[in-house]
Amino acid sequence: MSLAAALPAIEHRPRHTGARLFAHAMLARMYVRIVGSLREPTWMIADAIFPNLGMCAFVLLYRALGAPRSYEALALIGGVLTTYWINVLWGMGAQLYFEKMQGQLALYFAAPCSRLAILSGMALGGLVATLLRSLVGVAIGLWVFHVQVAPFSPWVLAGVFVLTMVALYALGMTLSSLFLLYGREAWHTANALQEPVYFLSGLYFPVRTLGALGATAAGVLPLTLGTDALRQVLLGPAAQGLLPLGQECLALAGFGVLFLFLAGRAMAYLEALAKREGRLTQRWQ
Repeated sequence: MSLAAALPAIEHRPRHTGARLFAHAMLARMYVRIVGSLREPTWMIADAIFPNLGMCAFVLLYRALGAPRSYEALALIGGVLTTYWINVLWGMGAQLYFEKMQGQLALYFAAPCSRLAILSGMALGGLVATLLRSLVGVAIGLWVFHVQVAPFSPWVLAGVFVLTMVALYALGMTLSSLFLLYGREAWHTANALQEPVYFLSGLYFPVRTLGALGATAAGVLPLTLGTDALRQVLLGPAAQGLLPLGQECLALAGFGVLFLFLAGRAMAYLEALAKREGRLTQRWQ
């Protein structure tokens, strides 16, 4: 076939634009994240077992102290959510910085798609991979420690879980841009945020015991509200909830919208900065 005959076929070939391009880019990045997480078995073991060791320690501690059985369930839920916070902090927040150090960040900005599509794919891929690993913590709690929960609605639990994950990973999308601006301090910032958030989110004890500090943390950290809301669904009054469940769900939805907006603004700023200065994607800058 001559070049002149091939040109019309090329011109009329459907192009992926708009929402379709966004969805394709998101699914492509999601596929890479899932396959990459499953490719190395030793990583799967480390990510599935090590984050749950703290949960096991707290369950055994509460059992040795003769605490109410609901406290064991509190520790189980907190231990499961720990795996997601680690993924948000390192798999989302520091990811663009890692890509920059590997020399691949320029490909992200050169790709003919929205950068938010790439971040959304990273978030969904990390969520799916972490979901598989968090089930290990659930299995340990239910089958090894025989942790008991109250009767609950699966639909309510799924809805609260989705709201929590949207708020958390939207926060991770925002942090990814901020950590990239920090440059070499991204690693230290991620380390600095890990343990304080464990404490302020009340992952291993009722959030209400923090008093005013817990209420302040709930107004800043979606993990605090998500932890408390999931406990209320699974434990009822024994969860010692900080706020009514409906209010926490509304707050989580608000967090999700807010952080998605901030992620878009932060990424637009990064794109403008990369075009203006031309050094954002350079290693060690």
